[in-house]
Amino acid sequence: MIQISGGDGGTGASPLSSIKHAGCPWEMGLAEAHSALLTNGLRDRVTIRVDGGIRTGRDIAIAAMMGAEEFGFGTIAMIAEGCVMARVCHLNTCPVGVTSQKEELRKKFPGTPEHVVNFFSFVAEEIRNIMAHLGYSKFEDLIGRSDLLTANPSQIDRIAKTNGVALDSFFSGIPDSKGDRTFLRSNEDHDRLKEEIIHRNGFSSELDRQITSHPDVKKVIEENKGSTTVNFNIKNTDRSTCAMVAGDVARAHGNVGFKGSINVNFNGSAGQSFGAFVLPGLNVRLEGEANDYVGKGMNGGEIVVVPDANAGFVASESSIVGNACLYGATGGDFHANGRAGERFAVRNSGAYAVTEGTGDHCCEYMTGGVVVVLGSVGRNVGAGMTGGLGYFYDPENGLQERLNTEIVKTQRISSAEGEAKLKAMIERHFQKTGSEKAEAILSNWDEEVGKFWQVYPPSEANSPFVKESESASVLRVSASSPDGEMCFLPVGGQLNPDQTQRCAD
Repeated sequence: MIQISGGDGGTGASPLSSIKHAGCPWEMGLAEAHSALLTNGLRDRVTIRVDGGIRTGRDIAIAAMMGAEEFGFGTIAMIAEGCVMARVCHLNTCPVGVTSQKEELRKKFPGTPEHVVNFFSFVAEEIRNIMAHLGYSKFEDLIGRSDLLTANPSQIDRIAKTNGVALDSFFSGIPDSKGDRTFLRSNEDHDRLKEEIIHRNGFSSELDRQITSHPDVKKVIEENKGSTTVNFNIKNTDRSTCAMVAGDVARAHGNVGFKGSINVNFNGSAGQSFGAFVLPGLNVRLEGEANDYVGKGMNGGEIVVVPDANAGFVASESSIVGNACLYGATGGDFHANGRAGERFAVRNSGAYAVTEGTGDHCCEYMTGGVVVVLGSVGRNVGAGMTGGLGYFYDPENGLQERLNTEIVKTQRISSAEGEAKLKAMIERHFQKTGSEKAEAILSNWDEEVGKFWQVYPPSEANSPFVKESESASVLRVSASSPDGEMCFLPVGGQLNPDQTQRCAD
């Protein structure tokens, strides 16, 4: 699979300069990739997919004629569900409740699955009309047929941006495949379309089915009580591991109704999305390393990643998990005895996390939860962060120049509650991972606490963890320990409907 992504489309939270001026048209990349592969006899070995601002059936027909076999939709599908492209995705103020944690805004969300189905039905009908106009009954007959495309002089001259552009040579550069259509078939079997055999993976991981079929795991889920511990080896082709067992728990007991405890221990190198959608009652521990998206969509429970006992490197200076960990997490505890990649805790709205260093864009678009980083970070910390707290250990005083100050502010820890929360999370991190970095900080706490920065958005400015208060309620220290010493909300009592999802988590 080769994917060609153009410079159009994308999230409404992007800077206007990026939306208007970054990237190239997908037509250029698609034509070049298709031509190079076809000319070198490799086109029957791959499928080409294209995306980037594709909106209509006409766009798909043009992309097919230029060589694409599959097509990606993003922004237009959001618009079909009700997005109005207000371009405030990162501010927690979406007027139609698509990218907001505020209940009063989320109630305005108008979208249904039927809206998207209806839109794509019309797109398909438009493609049928174009094919009928051209005299073709099968879509595959359009793929690679650039000879069916001609430039429209009236459109080229219509605006100054394209005035004088000559497209004829552009189309003529694509090899003529009218007479030879074998590139649409697999090189292994030219009697079958590639799409019939190219996706051989099936489910992403056989390991997940082994976990869900384990008799002890099934028993705890069915009886909704008790505890079990199971152990497995894992390799980097095992993706989204634990998502299936989380689904089994959720189908049987919902997000918070599970009363049992399932402890799953792994050894090895985990593939992408390890621990995705873990929820309360699932405790996942990995001895080894993990790729991108660890804890994606995590709702509760616990994920702990530690180096192999025979790793032979300094954990706090080495990467142990990849990019975009805790993407969209709404709860749970995460501990990594090592460094994380870029975009750590992006769009986190409730998870409590400790790691020993990150790449760029840490806490991006974060709306809740607490993140503690015991090492250095990359640039653009706190970009679009509208909720939650960040604690950054910074003995070299390098954080300020890496901070995105558009929304967040920073200060040394100034409240007893804030200090207690930080210390409790580091103690928990040491307990779960045996981190040497955490042990060194805790053993000299009175001096080391002054080397932490607290990063917070305006919504947390009056929090007792940010601002010293005269009295404090009993609060909690971790997403899975409501009976602990610290929390965002007083323990006990009912949450009223007006409180945000972040607070509910």
